[in-house]
Amino acid sequence: MSAPVQPAYGLVCMTLGPELRFRTITLKRYRSLDISERYAALLDLYASNTAKLTEAAAYCTARGIRLFRMSAALYPMLDLLDDPTGTAVLDELAPALLAAGQAFKAAGIRVLIHPDQYIVLNSDRPEVRASSLHQFLTHADVLDRLGFERSPYHCMILHGGKGGRGDVLAAVIRDLPDTARLRLALENDEHIYSPAELLPVCQATNTPLVFDAHHHVVHDKLLDQEDPSVREWVLRARQTWTPPSLQVVHLSNGIEGPQDRRHSHLIADLPSAYFDVPWIEVEAKGKEEAVLALMDGVVGRGL
Repeated sequence: MSAPVQPAYGLVCMTLGPELRFRTITLKRYRSLDISERYAALLDLYASNTAKLTEAAAYCTARGIRLFRMSAALYPMLDLLDDPTGTAVLDELAPALLAAGQAFKAAGIRVLIHPDQYIVLNSDRPEVRASSLHQFLTHADVLDRLGFERSPYHCMILHGGKGGRGDVLAAVIRDLPDTARLRLALENDEHIYSPAELLPVCQATNTPLVFDAHHHVVHDKLLDQEDPSVREWVLRARQTWTPPSLQVVHLSNGIEGPQDRRHSHLIADLPSAYFDVPWIEVEAKGKEEAVLALMDGVVGRGL
């Protein structure tokens, strides 16, 4: 067994405390505004969230956090097919977005994004596929505006979508524009796509696989995350990353045991199979409390 590495534990989207909180607006409220009011409302909201995103770089730097998942909800209404207001607002805020991206790059912090679960690129409904593609491309556009490179270093993580349609998913991926295709990563889930079902898609399209041990345990009804198959999938997923040092996995525990899909507040069980994984996103209700506890070695690595 190789020597353990010190992984970069990732903070997901916001803090439990008040430091990193982002604003939003409901579709109902937005639709109630007239055109001029919509622009002003989004300009204020987008500017606030972009400034807070810049603060996230400083927050992570101060605590030694080197991985950050950016919220996919920073710019609400940007994906409306019948309203280009959000895009126009981002055009006005272009310098601020570039500055936010530069703050992360200057600090050496890797930024990822996990778009909405309702994005189903391989739906059997054409209108859903079209809407999903549009939404996905808006997230890619934001990463471009932040100045992030088009590579898995700044990956956009999706689940497999509609079950039994891996071939359709692969075909859609091949046709994606570079802004999305070069950043795409796929993640196994609890109910539909196991890592075994996603791996052929990843291999056929040169798409990295983000392995989630908790999802794997729930999907396959395993005893816990120490099942030998967890290590097998860490290694098989690693082969899909170029270079392997970019591999990302997800870490979470169930509230009431390994089969509970709900995320616990802190991480009590860190699978030994993750001992040499370089980048670990921490999906815990405790947010920064869970990340900082792991960084402080409060949770053993099962070695």
